[in-house]
Amino acid sequence: MDIRITSFGYLHGPAPAGAHIQLDLAQHFRDPHFDPSLRALTARHRKVVRAVRNTPGIRQLLAATVAQAQSYARGPGAGQYPLHIAVGCAGGRHRAAVTAYLLARRLRRRGHQVDLQHRDMHRPVVEHAA
Repeated sequence: MDIRITSFGYLHGPAPAGAHIQLDLAQHFRDPHFDPSLRALTARHRKVVRAVRNTPGIRQLLAATVAQAQSYARGPGAGQYPLHIAVGCAGGRHRAAVTAYLLARRLRRRGHQVDLQHRDMHRPVVEHAA
């Protein structure tokens, strides 16, 4: 089954249309934005990946989402329709982008073809309240 994963930031616009699964990390998971040493970095930096991966609940969320995606892959439309997973946070530079990357890696290891897109990771840091 082909899977498309899109990371995005709610502060840059609405979630991508047509996602079958949407993960909203904006309120329930610690935001690396509030660590001054991580704020200007993105998911391309190891420090950010480590911070997000070690956030309580993220590994369980990844495992649950992989299981959900594999359930879709067993469905009757699996070969006909690609699965779209959208992963969002406030700015799209930290939590969503890292979680999307880790999710894509896990799904590829299970034999899925994955197209990973980071809609907002390249955008400037958005200042927002804690």
